[in-house]
Amino acid sequence: MNGAHASIRDVLYDAPGPKAKRRIAFVTVISLLALAALLAAIVRRFYVTGQLDPKYWSIFLRYTTWRFIGRGLLGTLQVAAASSVLAFAAGMLLMMARVCRYRVLNAIATFIIELSRGIPTLLFIYFFFLLAPQFGLQLPSFWRITLPVSISAMGVTAEALRSGVNAVPRGQTEAAVSLGMRSASVFFKIVFPQGFRYVIPTLISEMVIVFKDTTYAYVVNYADLMQNAKVLISNYDALLAVYLVVAVIYIVINYLINKLAATVERRTRAAVAAAK
Repeated sequence: MNGAHASIRDVLYDAPGPKAKRRIAFVTVISLLALAALLAAIVRRFYVTGQLDPKYWSIFLRYTTWRFIGRGLLGTLQVAAASSVLAFAAGMLLMMARVCRYRVLNAIATFIIELSRGIPTLLFIYFFFLLAPQFGLQLPSFWRITLPVSISAMGVTAEALRSGVNAVPRGQTEAAVSLGMRSASVFFKIVFPQGFRYVIPTLISEMVIVFKDTTYAYVVNYADLMQNAKVLISNYDALLAVYLVVAVIYIVINYLINKLAATVERRTRAAVAAAK
């Protein structure tokens, strides 16, 4: 295998031998049979309780149902997009403070990053929903979910960007400085563009976390996909049908994001290998 095209997965994962392949195949078959038996038991239970009755599924034959779900999905995508942009902007600032030579800024950025990464997203949401209004900060429901999600993601984003910057060979910085370039020019013209290219797949994967965190929008009564699903359930009492359809939508979108991250990673790795 060409070392230039090897990924971290290639380095950490050894190809299994014949015996290992047989064991993997055996365990896979047993696992699939157990999973099939479990699914059969679940379906039977739903059938006994009447959750598979056509009246619960016929609502998806109506255009109004899909339009309502589509509006909720649009709200979810809007929050996810806005949160991703804000998280990247804040993460960029925190990363720059982390790699700068001023210890005070470095310490402040480190504290904020650890705070962002250590506190659950739901607590940030409760802060903007319950505490912020007591201090006179009245926000629309869109920002009550967008700001907490972006704050929760900005710490991970900052660390991902910092890892990319640190991955750039230091010799390039030294060479640029020796040619008379200023530190800021070296960072923005040489170091950051290369470091950013390294972590693009990681940043795209982080969008999956952001997208899933938007499900907390019910706390602030924002009309996202999950909130609209709850409305459908309350109107039609179709808990299984609605949640199953919504789950499939989430799975498909997350799968597409992960495929995008894998594609970008493959192309980035090939571009880096070609540059060498």
